[in-house]
Amino acid sequence: METLRNASVPSAMMGRPGGEIERVDIAIADGRIASITPHTPGPGRDLDGGLVLPALVDIHTHLDKGHIWPRRPNEDGTWETALTRSIEDSTTRWSAADVERRMDFALRCAYAHGTAAIRTHIESTPPQHDISWDVFDRMRERWAGRIELQAVSLVGPQVLLDPAMLDAVAARVAAAGGILGGAVRSFPQSREAMRAVVDAAGRHGLDIDIHADETLDPTSDVLLALAEAVIETGYTGRVLAGHCCALTVQGEAIQQRTIERVAEAGIAIVSLPLCNMYLMGRNARGGVTPLQRGVTLLHEFRAAGVPVAIASDNTRDPFYAYGDLDALEVLREGARILHFDHPMDGAWRWARTVAADAAGIAGFAYTAQIAVGASADLLLFRARNWTELLARPQSDRIVLRNGTAIDTTLPDYRELDDLMEA
Repeated sequence: METLRNASVPSAMMGRPGGEIERVDIAIADGRIASITPHTPGPGRDLDGGLVLPALVDIHTHLDKGHIWPRRPNEDGTWETALTRSIEDSTTRWSAADVERRMDFALRCAYAHGTAAIRTHIESTPPQHDISWDVFDRMRERWAGRIELQAVSLVGPQVLLDPAMLDAVAARVAAAGGILGGAVRSFPQSREAMRAVVDAAGRHGLDIDIHADETLDPTSDVLLALAEAVIETGYTGRVLAGHCCALTVQGEAIQQRTIERVAEAGIAIVSLPLCNMYLMGRNARGGVTPLQRGVTLLHEFRAAGVPVAIASDNTRDPFYAYGDLDALEVLREGARILHFDHPMDGAWRWARTVAADAAGIAGFAYTAQIAVGASADLLLFRARNWTELLARPQSDRIVLRNGTAIDTTLPDYRELDDLMEA
């Protein structure tokens, strides 16, 4: 048995109410947390008040797109160009070997940073679904015990409105135990598209995860259409909606109605602050300071009782030129962008958006809480409080998996150089 003594653990990370930090000793035996007790002097590893957090959770990523930026950059940084470049790359370069190597590279990054569970969207417009879902099946098996993986189909509205194509995608998703999804924005048949995905999910027994309203077009109403489809059909599976940027440019009455219907439908919301800040409000000609950034109304959703999370989204691809699947980076920047930091007594509860709250939304077996009996999947920091944690990248963090420190050396980008050749 090993004991981590003199550890600072936020109450919120132990599933307790309140926003304080507790000074505790954590005993670990056989890879699990054997006890959590108030700190007293004694033998063990003295953390000198350093923070201990659970390994983190990232519930909206794109592992299959990751790291294609060197061969398919986004010249003007806009969403429209990102989509065009991504489609060009997927239709010409995404063999099973290509997707598998880039996915594995991304997962090694996430693992080294201390992430224990990831949900990824998978490009699934036929015939790509026959390639990428087979790769995902292999990666889930390869990474079992290190990163718990879930996958969501990603298709456009035209596939959602094509019954034969949608059923083909849904059948492949069901075979993999995946989640049914799609991306819809500024679409005149949004109600029909959302009703189609809800109906298909019901027929195949699938949960739903939708990219909704990733636009600053105030007429985009995909999230509202999704909520109403869920309510009208009585669908009872899990539903998650990501982005929801259009809400930020809509009138207060529309915002309130949408939030109320989302709460009634039991839909959860995930914000992608880094990617949305990168894409939204960007002028294709450059030289214009963006004023509208599209980061959705997370405080208002939470106040209405809607489960909320934040996540990485894209990594070094045309939709986001940066990122490394570091959920702590997402929390650090999310705290600044979304104002998680005040009032201070609520900051640690917001930190659960990359931990227990995210795990609960996705339905992971990994719960991302520090609790007796849980796996000792922990992050150890020299930082002792909120401001010390978020002031630096915490590159010296120690990552424990089943109570044992792992190698946190990140893979070298040079590993992928041959995939970037023309």
